[in-house]
Amino acid sequence: MSWSNLLFKKEGNIGILSINRPDALNALNSIVLDELNEAIDVINNDEDVHVIILTGEGRAFVAGADIGEMKNMNPIEARAFAEKGLSLFRKIELLEKPVIAAINGFALGGGCELSMSCDIRIASEKAKFGQPEVGLGITPGFAGTQRLSRLVGIGRAKELIFTCDIISAEEAYRIGLVNKVVSGQELMTSAIEMANKILSKSQLAIRYANAAINRGIETDLDTGMAIEKDLFGLCFATEDQKEGMGAFLEKRTPNYKLK
Repeated sequence: MSWSNLLFKKEGNIGILSINRPDALNALNSIVLDELNEAIDVINNDEDVHVIILTGEGRAFVAGADIGEMKNMNPIEARAFAEKGLSLFRKIELLEKPVIAAINGFALGGGCELSMSCDIRIASEKAKFGQPEVGLGITPGFAGTQRLSRLVGIGRAKELIFTCDIISAEEAYRIGLVNKVVSGQELMTSAIEMANKILSKSQLAIRYANAAINRGIETDLDTGMAIEKDLFGLCFATEDQKEGMGAFLEKRTPNYKLK
Protein backbone atom coordinates (compact mmCIF):
# COMPACT_ATOMS: atom_id res chain seq x y z
CA MET A 1 0.00 0.00 0.00
CA SER A 2 1.72 3.14 -1.23
CA TRP A 3 0.18 6.54 -1.91
CA SER A 4 1.85 9.86 -2.72
CA ASN A 5 -0.26 11.87 -0.26
CA LEU A 6 -1.02 9.34 2.46
CA LEU A 7 0.85 7.39 5.11
CA PHE A 8 -0.48 4.18 6.62
CA LYS A 9 0.70 1.94 9.42
CA LYS A 10 -0.78 -0.71 11.69
CA GLU A 11 -0.39 -1.02 15.43
CA GLY A 12 -1.96 -4.34 16.31
CA ASN A 13 -5.55 -4.18 15.13
CA ILE A 14 -5.46 -0.38 14.74
CA GLY A 15 -4.93 1.17 11.31
CA ILE A 16 -3.48 4.71 11.38
CA LEU A 17 -4.04 6.68 8.16
CA SER A 18 -2.36 10.08 7.85
CA ILE A 19 -2.91 12.69 5.15
CA ASN A 20 0.62 13.68 4.15
CA ARG A 21 0.56 16.91 2.18
CA PRO A 22 1.93 19.23 4.87
CA ASP A 23 3.27 21.92 2.50
CA ALA A 24 -0.34 22.54 1.41
CA LEU A 25 -1.69 22.05 4.96
CA ASN A 26 -3.13 18.74 3.72
CA ALA A 27 -5.62 20.50 1.43
CA LEU A 28 -7.94 18.11 -0.36
CA ASN A 29 -7.52 18.06 -4.10
CA SER A 30 -8.83 15.44 -6.51
CA ILE A 31 -5.71 13.29 -6.18
CA VAL A 32 -5.90 13.24 -2.37
CA LEU A 33 -9.61 12.41 -2.49
CA ASP A 34 -8.98 9.55 -4.94
CA GLU A 35 -6.14 8.19 -2.80
CA LEU A 36 -8.27 8.41 0.34
CA ASN A 37 -11.08 6.59 -1.43
CA GLU A 38 -8.71 3.78 -2.45
CA ALA A 39 -7.05 3.65 0.98
CA ILE A 40 -10.36 3.39 2.82
CA ASP A 41 -11.36 0.43 0.64
CA VAL A 42 -8.02 -1.30 1.23
CA ILE A 43 -8.14 -0.73 5.01
CA ASN A 44 -11.78 -1.75 5.25
CA ASN A 45 -10.96 -5.02 3.50
CA ASP A 46 -8.02 -5.70 5.84
CA GLU A 47 -9.35 -8.25 8.32
CA ASP A 48 -6.55 -7.41 10.76
CA VAL A 49 -7.73 -3.78 11.13
CA HIS A 50 -10.72 -3.33 13.44
CA VAL A 51 -10.43 0.37 14.32
CA ILE A 52 -9.15 3.20 12.10
CA ILE A 53 -7.48 6.44 13.23
CA LEU A 54 -7.46 9.27 10.68
CA THR A 55 -5.08 12.21 11.19
CA GLY A 56 -2.90 14.71 9.35
CA GLU A 57 0.83 15.36 9.10
CA GLY A 58 2.29 18.72 10.10
CA ARG A 59 0.29 21.72 11.37
CA ALA A 60 -3.06 20.72 9.91
CA PHE A 61 -5.56 17.91 10.01
CA VAL A 62 -6.94 19.24 6.73
CA ALA A 63 -7.05 23.00 6.12
CA GLY A 64 -9.79 22.68 3.50
CA ALA A 65 -10.36 21.74 -0.10
CA ASP A 66 -7.74 22.92 -2.58
CA ILE A 67 -8.81 26.42 -3.66
CA GLY A 68 -6.18 26.51 -6.40
CA GLU A 69 -7.84 23.52 -8.06
CA MET A 70 -11.39 24.81 -7.52
CA LYS A 71 -10.91 28.43 -8.64
CA ASN A 72 -11.50 27.95 -12.35
CA MET A 73 -14.01 25.10 -12.21
CA ASN A 74 -17.23 25.46 -14.17
CA PRO A 75 -20.54 24.42 -12.52
CA ILE A 76 -20.40 20.88 -13.91
CA GLU A 77 -16.82 20.37 -12.73
CA ALA A 78 -17.62 21.84 -9.31
CA ARG A 79 -20.60 19.55 -8.87
CA ALA A 80 -18.47 16.53 -9.81
CA PHE A 81 -15.79 17.62 -7.32
CA ALA A 82 -18.43 17.91 -4.61
CA GLU A 83 -19.75 14.46 -5.46
CA LYS A 84 -16.23 13.01 -5.17
CA GLY A 85 -15.91 14.36 -1.63
CA LEU A 86 -19.49 13.59 -0.64
CA SER A 87 -19.32 9.95 -1.71
CA LEU A 88 -15.95 9.44 0.02
CA PHE A 89 -17.08 11.01 3.30
CA ARG A 90 -20.32 9.05 3.21
CA LYS A 91 -18.29 5.86 2.72
CA ILE A 92 -16.24 6.74 5.81
CA GLU A 93 -19.38 7.53 7.79
CA LEU A 94 -20.98 4.19 6.93
CA LEU A 95 -17.95 1.96 7.52
CA GLU A 96 -18.64 -0.92 9.87
CA LYS A 97 -15.27 -0.31 11.52
CA PRO A 98 -15.13 2.63 13.95
CA VAL A 99 -13.16 5.63 12.68
CA ILE A 100 -11.52 8.04 15.13
CA ALA A 101 -10.40 11.45 13.85
CA ALA A 102 -7.26 12.62 15.65
CA ILE A 103 -7.42 16.31 14.80
CA ASN A 104 -3.94 17.71 15.18
CA GLY A 105 -4.40 21.24 13.79
CA PHE A 106 -6.52 23.17 11.31
CA ALA A 107 -9.79 21.44 10.41
CA LEU A 108 -11.38 24.00 8.13
CA GLY A 109 -13.89 23.66 5.31
CA GLY A 110 -13.38 20.20 3.84
CA GLY A 111 -11.23 19.29 6.84
CA CYS A 112 -14.03 20.02 9.28
CA GLU A 113 -16.37 18.10 6.98
CA LEU A 114 -13.97 15.15 6.88
CA SER A 115 -13.72 15.07 10.66
CA MET A 116 -17.52 15.09 10.94
CA SER A 117 -17.75 11.95 8.79
CA CYS A 118 -15.74 10.06 11.43
CA ASP A 119 -17.43 8.33 14.36
CA ILE A 120 -15.43 10.01 17.14
CA ARG A 121 -13.37 13.21 17.12
CA ILE A 122 -10.43 13.82 19.46
CA ALA A 123 -8.82 17.25 19.07
CA SER A 124 -5.48 18.70 20.02
CA GLU A 125 -5.83 21.87 22.08
CA LYS A 126 -4.20 23.62 19.12
CA ALA A 127 -6.88 22.50 16.64
CA LYS A 128 -9.09 25.06 14.92
CA PHE A 129 -12.47 24.42 13.33
CA GLY A 130 -14.60 26.32 10.86
CA GLN A 131 -16.58 26.40 7.63
CA PRO A 132 -15.24 29.48 5.80
CA GLU A 133 -16.78 28.77 2.40
CA VAL A 134 -19.28 31.63 2.13
CA GLY A 135 -16.37 34.03 2.56
CA LEU A 136 -15.08 32.60 -0.74
CA GLY A 137 -18.40 32.96 -2.51
CA ILE A 138 -19.41 29.31 -2.26
CA THR A 139 -21.30 27.02 0.13
CA PRO A 140 -19.84 24.02 1.95
CA GLY A 141 -19.75 21.22 -0.59
CA PHE A 142 -18.81 18.07 1.33
CA ALA A 143 -21.96 17.91 3.53
CA GLY A 144 -20.95 20.67 5.97
CA THR A 145 -24.46 22.13 5.86
CA GLN A 146 -25.87 18.71 6.73
CA ARG A 147 -23.54 17.11 9.29
CA LEU A 148 -22.72 20.30 11.21
CA SER A 149 -26.39 21.04 11.85
CA ARG A 150 -26.96 17.46 12.98
CA LEU A 151 -24.00 17.59 15.38
CA VAL A 152 -24.34 21.04 16.93
CA GLY A 153 -27.89 22.13 16.06
CA ILE A 154 -29.26 24.29 13.27
CA GLY A 155 -28.72 27.64 14.99
CA ARG A 156 -25.04 27.08 15.81
CA ALA A 157 -24.40 25.56 12.38
CA LYS A 158 -25.89 28.58 10.63
CA GLU A 159 -23.87 30.95 12.81
CA LEU A 160 -20.59 29.16 12.02
CA ILE A 161 -21.35 28.89 8.30
CA PHE A 162 -22.76 32.42 7.85
CA THR A 163 -20.00 34.17 9.83
CA CYS A 164 -17.04 31.97 8.77
CA ASP A 165 -15.89 32.10 12.41
CA ILE A 166 -12.89 29.92 13.26
CA ILE A 167 -13.36 28.34 16.68
CA SER A 168 -10.96 26.76 19.15
CA ALA A 169 -10.88 23.12 20.15
CA GLU A 170 -12.38 24.03 23.53
CA GLU A 171 -15.29 25.82 21.85
CA ALA A 172 -15.74 22.88 19.49
CA TYR A 173 -15.94 20.62 22.55
CA ARG A 174 -18.41 22.95 24.28
CA ILE A 175 -20.85 22.88 21.38
CA GLY A 176 -20.50 19.12 20.81
CA LEU A 177 -18.42 19.15 17.64
CA VAL A 178 -15.63 17.08 19.22
CA ASN A 179 -15.67 14.39 21.89
CA LYS A 180 -12.47 15.26 23.70
CA VAL A 181 -9.64 17.83 23.79
CA VAL A 182 -6.09 16.89 24.80
CA SER A 183 -2.63 18.39 24.47
CA GLY A 184 -0.83 17.99 21.18
CA GLN A 185 1.64 15.61 22.78
CA GLU A 186 -1.18 13.40 24.05
CA LEU A 187 -3.27 13.37 20.87
CA MET A 188 -2.16 10.11 19.27
CA THR A 189 -1.74 8.41 22.64
CA SER A 190 -5.30 9.37 23.52
CA ALA A 191 -6.62 8.20 20.14
CA ILE A 192 -4.80 4.87 20.47
CA GLU A 193 -6.05 4.44 24.04
CA MET A 194 -9.62 4.97 22.86
CA ALA A 195 -9.09 2.59 19.95
CA ASN A 196 -7.78 -0.07 22.33
CA LYS A 197 -10.76 0.44 24.64
CA ILE A 198 -13.04 -0.13 21.64
CA LEU A 199 -10.98 -3.17 20.63
CA SER A 200 -11.56 -4.75 24.04
CA LYS A 201 -15.29 -4.96 23.33
CA SER A 202 -17.25 -7.15 20.92
CA GLN A 203 -16.43 -5.91 17.43
CA LEU A 204 -19.59 -7.41 15.97
CA ALA A 205 -21.73 -5.71 18.60
CA ILE A 206 -19.97 -2.40 17.90
CA ARG A 207 -20.61 -2.78 14.18
CA TYR A 208 -24.27 -3.54 14.79
CA ALA A 209 -24.59 -0.61 17.19
CA ASN A 210 -22.86 1.67 14.68
CA ALA A 211 -25.27 0.59 11.96
CA ALA A 212 -28.26 1.13 14.26
CA ILE A 213 -27.11 4.67 15.08
CA ASN A 214 -26.25 5.62 11.50
CA ARG A 215 -29.42 4.21 9.99
CA GLY A 216 -31.69 5.22 12.84
CA ILE A 217 -30.66 8.87 13.00
CA GLU A 218 -31.96 9.36 9.46
CA THR A 219 -35.42 7.94 10.19
CA ASP A 220 -38.32 8.50 12.57
CA LEU A 221 -38.11 7.04 16.08
CA ASP A 222 -40.36 4.04 15.41
CA THR A 223 -38.31 2.99 12.37
CA GLY A 224 -35.09 3.50 14.33
CA MET A 225 -36.36 1.29 17.13
CA ALA A 226 -37.28 -1.41 14.60
CA ILE A 227 -33.73 -1.30 13.22
CA GLU A 228 -32.33 -1.60 16.74
CA LYS A 229 -34.64 -4.51 17.58
CA ASP A 230 -33.55 -6.46 14.50
CA LEU A 231 -29.84 -5.90 15.15
CA PHE A 232 -30.27 -6.72 18.84
CA GLY A 233 -31.82 -10.03 17.82
CA LEU A 234 -28.98 -10.77 15.39
CA CYS A 235 -26.48 -10.48 18.24
CA PHE A 236 -27.92 -13.66 19.71
CA ALA A 237 -26.75 -15.62 16.66
CA THR A 238 -23.12 -14.74 17.42
CA GLU A 239 -20.39 -16.35 19.49
CA ASP A 240 -19.63 -12.91 20.95
CA GLN A 241 -23.02 -12.79 22.69
CA LYS A 242 -22.51 -16.18 24.25
CA GLU A 243 -18.93 -15.34 25.24
CA GLY A 244 -19.81 -11.90 26.62
CA MET A 245 -22.73 -13.03 28.75
CA GLY A 246 -20.91 -16.18 29.82
CA ALA A 247 -17.88 -14.17 30.91
CA PHE A 248 -20.11 -11.77 32.85
CA LEU A 249 -21.78 -14.60 34.76
CA GLU A 250 -18.45 -16.34 35.34
CA LYS A 251 -16.82 -13.06 36.45
CA ARG A 252 -13.99 -13.21 33.91
CA THR A 253 -12.73 -11.09 31.01
CA PRO A 254 -14.42 -12.04 27.75
CA ASN A 255 -12.36 -13.38 24.86
CA TYR A 256 -14.15 -11.98 21.83
CA LYS A 257 -13.69 -13.24 18.28
CA LEU A 258 -14.99 -11.51 15.18
CA LYS A 259 -17.62 -14.13 14.31
